Amino acid sequence: MTVDVLIAGAGPNGLMLACELSLGGIRPIVLERLPENTKENRANGLVGQVVRALDRRGLYERLTGGAEPPRPSPAFVFGAMPLELSRLDDNPMYGLAVPQRRVEQVLEERARELGVQIRRGHELTGLTQDEDGVTVEITGPEGPYTLRTRFLVGADGGRSRVRKLCGIGFPGVTRDDSVSIGAHVTVPAELVDAATGGLNVPGYGPIPPFMHHRTDHGLFVYAPFPTGTLVNTTEWHRDGGGDQPPTLDDLRESVRRVLGADLPLGPPDGDGPHLLRRLSGGNTRLAERFRDRRVLLAGDAAHVHSAIGGPGLNLGLQDTINLGWKLAAEIHGWAPPGLLDTYETERRPAAERVVMHTQAQSALIAPGPEVTALRALFTELLRDERTTKHIADLMSGADIRYDLGGDHLLTGRPAPDLTLETENGPVRLAELTRTARPLLLDLTPEAALAGALEGWRDRVDLVVGKASEDAPAALLVRPDCFVAWASDSPRLDDKEGDALRAALTAAFGAPSGAGG
Repeated sequence: MTVDVLIAGAGPNGLMLACELSLGGIRPIVLERLPENTKENRANGLVGQVVRALDRRGLYERLTGGAEPPRPSPAFVFGAMPLELSRLDDNPMYGLAVPQRRVEQVLEERARELGVQIRRGHELTGLTQDEDGVTVEITGPEGPYTLRTRFLVGADGGRSRVRKLCGIGFPGVTRDDSVSIGAHVTVPAELVDAATGGLNVPGYGPIPPFMHHRTDHGLFVYAPFPTGTLVNTTEWHRDGGGDQPPTLDDLRESVRRVLGADLPLGPPDGDGPHLLRRLSGGNTRLAERFRDRRVLLAGDAAHVHSAIGGPGLNLGLQDTINLGWKLAAEIHGWAPPGLLDTYETERRPAAERVVMHTQAQSALIAPGPEVTALRALFTELLRDERTTKHIADLMSGADIRYDLGGDHLLTGRPAPDLTLETENGPVRLAELTRTARPLLLDLTPEAALAGALEGWRDRVDLVVGKASEDAPAALLVRPDCFVAWASDSPRLDDKEGDALRAALTAAFGAPSGAGG
């Protein structure tokens, strides 16, 4: 059997890529070695620009159960220090408190709606490449078999077998000087501050919710999620506990060491599944390359880093949104030369910045008086709104700008959240992007751009409308919702026309015959 794309891994990244490929007209097969969905909840929400990206695919409504668009978070943390984001005129930090299990469930439901085949209990065990494709060896419930695929994508996590079989190095650092214990718990109701939702710990004082709280002895987190209250501690230079699973008493003792006070913790309510785990050390690694001929890596298979600040899904899901349309274009035959290689040239710098800021945050939460002094200096710096904005852009991924040429400020950046007045009434840009089709937004007074699409109408949709006065006159929006070209000119003169056609060719290939 031959398929266009085979995806190893049915976690959020593999499922998101399957959805993106399906929207692009490609039906992938997803292999997952686990026979059923994991009960473990590896993340408690989504943070950053990925929330807007999910809104632009219609997935935000499914995750929230409501029709309201996402709103920026008024506050966040960097290195266990508060970021007062409500002061910012343009706050880029979005958040969505949804367990990873729910994210995976919604993505799998959507993938199946789009016709994706997901094979659970099927493990990739080997691969060989040639000029035309990849032959993949698989072990399934009924024994071993092989599949032939034009492209293989490894979305199989930090221990990626795909990456190892391709001989792609994974350089970085491993640290073994920290131990974290996290668990779903209950706390006495009288300790919860009704006004703030935080904790009043006897003998210590108030601790705000959903914030990393550092002391000279470690890190403490209290997070009363709707799905259950989570308490987590991190300590340095302690025994990792070996292979023995942690107990609630282990967490109580760790809290006592970190806070210097006792916190009554009870077992969680409800049926679960409930978290109780210990993690020792951590890895920061970046794959030597994201592509080996017809094999590509996405998500944790390409990069691992500290989870501080919740950047993992923000980075990985945006990898797949970047990759999906380019891979579909390659298979359909209209991709310009080198388009698929831009997956790495665009996404590696994004990964490098996540590695940078998570390492910086890890340094800022470490114990010791010298770190306390550094934090005092950082606290002063964060009083400057420009510093807060810089860090918020960094953590959210809003500072990403791809090198797409052109001198407009929006080119290479995520498209702004516009509301367009069209002949069918007002519509948000996020509603127009749910098909993952490239869009040319013609917002000029006389709808002057229709003729510019001759030769690309099979690949690019034209939307005519009006927007606010501060909006650009025209935008060419890629399927990943990044701006490939923009103009403020009310008319398409020769210079602007040439620039638009160059952008269309660079992103979506040479024009077809007259009329498309």
